[in-house]
Amino acid sequence: MRWIYISPHLDDAVLSAGGLIFEQTCAGTPVEIWTVCCGFPSVAEISLYAQYLHSRWGFSSAEETVRLRREEDLRAASIVGANAVHFDFLDAVYRQGADGDWLYPADIFVPPHPAEETLPAQMTSAFASRLQPEDVVVAQLAIGRHVDHVLVRKAVEGLHRPVQYLADIPYSLKHLDELAHSVRGMQAGVTRVTEEGIVAWTQAVACYASQLAAIYDSPAALLEAIREYGQGGVTLWKFA
Repeated sequence: MRWIYISPHLDDAVLSAGGLIFEQTCAGTPVEIWTVCCGFPSVAEISLYAQYLHSRWGFSSAEETVRLRREEDLRAASIVGANAVHFDFLDAVYRQGADGDWLYPADIFVPPHPAEETLPAQMTSAFASRLQPEDVVVAQLAIGRHVDHVLVRKAVEGLHRPVQYLADIPYSLKHLDELAHSVRGMQAGVTRVTEEGIVAWTQAVACYASQLAAIYDSPAALLEAIREYGQGGVTLWKFA
């Protein structure tokens, strides 16, 4: 029985559950992290918004961004003992409509663009082709409403099979009201994380060096927040 963590981006699963993944793999459970939106754009031109993000992350091109972020992910996955699988769907900042316009030219915390109505079904098909009947599927709750998190959750639910849900770190740390609303009516199960697991978790998160300052107040503050969160265990939610 494999545990499959479906991660919208190259950091989400480890950020949200690195300690749990470590405990599972140490216990002999095979774990795979499937990152969905990490494909290489086929065009050289990118939006001004994507250029801004590249500069903030310390990259010069989309190719370099995806390549080096995939390398970060492989290092992080190895620390927690998971196998990393990378899909070829593009990150929202690189996606264009049929007319060539950027679908998300200035913001990614917005509802999915109408032009992407069929995208979740495409993702569902890609997942279904790799899943085995006994696999346990884990998805993000989409706390914070990042468009890719919303689309990937919809795609996972399109599998019509049991799903367990994670709180999206770091968004869930700052949107406690949204977290409480999102899990209303769901059953919660908490797994304890050992000190060794917390250390591995923070070490794995530190591998995403390009992202840490951009997604939280500071890298040190994020690692401390994860350590504090992990001391209470990792919660998975599911529908009754």
